[in-house]
Amino acid sequence: MRPRTLAEVAGHEHLLGPESLLPQLVRADTFGSLLFYGPPGCGKTTLAEVIARETGSRFVRLNAVLSNVAELRDELRLARARPEERTILFIDEIHRFNKAQQDLLLPDVEAGNVRLIGATTQNPGFYVIAPLLSRSHLFRLESLPPGVIGQVLRRALEDTERGLGGRNVRAAQPVLESLARLSDGDLRRGLNALETLALSQPMGGEITEAALETFAKERRVRHDADGDEHYDAISAFIKSVRGGDPDAAMYWLAKQLEGGEDPRFIARRLVILASEDVGLADSRGLPLAVAAFQACDLVGLPECALNLAHATIFLATAPKSNSATRALGAAKAALNDAPVQAVPLWLRDSHTVTNRKMGQREGYLYSHEFPEAISGQEYLEKALKLYEPGPQPAGAEAAIAERLERWRKLKAERPAAPADKK
Repeated sequence: MRPRTLAEVAGHEHLLGPESLLPQLVRADTFGSLLFYGPPGCGKTTLAEVIARETGSRFVRLNAVLSNVAELRDELRLARARPEERTILFIDEIHRFNKAQQDLLLPDVEAGNVRLIGATTQNPGFYVIAPLLSRSHLFRLESLPPGVIGQVLRRALEDTERGLGGRNVRAAQPVLESLARLSDGDLRRGLNALETLALSQPMGGEITEAALETFAKERRVRHDADGDEHYDAISAFIKSVRGGDPDAAMYWLAKQLEGGEDPRFIARRLVILASEDVGLADSRGLPLAVAAFQACDLVGLPECALNLAHATIFLATAPKSNSATRALGAAKAALNDAPVQAVPLWLRDSHTVTNRKMGQREGYLYSHEFPEAISGQEYLEKALKLYEPGPQPAGAEAAIAERLERWRKLKAERPAAPADKK
């Protein structure tokens, strides 16, 4: 069912619309090297084959997992010897090539001996060397929407030449739409599933909702533990918790767990978020997140999913404050932008006789000897304002802001300590 022309390619209107760059390059046959970046089953290989066919080019396909340097050298040597064939070298999973293998491509790509088309499911910025990336047009493909997949599935079911039409198997449109949704944007998965379901029926039979339900029990949520799916899912999860959306947060949590993500990885991110984004607005968030992390070790899956859900909902619905994050940033900036302050003499350690003879701790005021434990003493040689509650303090931080304001007034009313005047 692979398309034979660009016009037959399903979806990707943002890349294949009449005024888009890629069709113009193909029509004019003026393109150089191309990189197709997108999730599995979105049509990267299909596009490469269609481009080779429409431009009348010789198409050489290598898989970065299966091919070695010797095979790559042979193909490049052959391309140099047959320039009239205008070779397109398609490398599937190009992110699997190491730096040396990618470097090997550069001279022939630069000289135009081959036109490289690389396909990758991983971010090219991390896996493709900069010289090769700079010599290529990068096109990002997205997962196909269920509506597009459903249309292709209907066509495959009825096509007698290249599809399953010869079996006369029927399927109601709602069944195909459900199968399209189960495909998670992966057209290849959808076609493989349709073939399995059709071959399980007798000639002239029907794919029913019951058959699809049985098939769906074996479905696995797509989640690449080492790739973009891993980082995109945790990013969506954390942003949902930070944004106060427990429903979205629970969805992304479930997707990660169903996809096989390590629950301790999720728990670690919640521990960070508890201080970074909830912070002083509700300090209960940090011990709760730490407890969830410990539960992942003590209990493990599947039960620790409940602990993660508990912590996720608590943090998503908690008031938010990033004042601790801002204060730490301000402190680092103060260290970097000005000379490092020495520890004031009255705050230095005085446990030894020598230290006391040098005047260390002299003039220190013991806070508990003063009302509300505010002595009025300074604790930096040059006072700095680093911690600021939010402009509209939320949750418990509102009380903290009121307390600090009162302490500032008390401090201003009390005479400076003798040590502070030195």
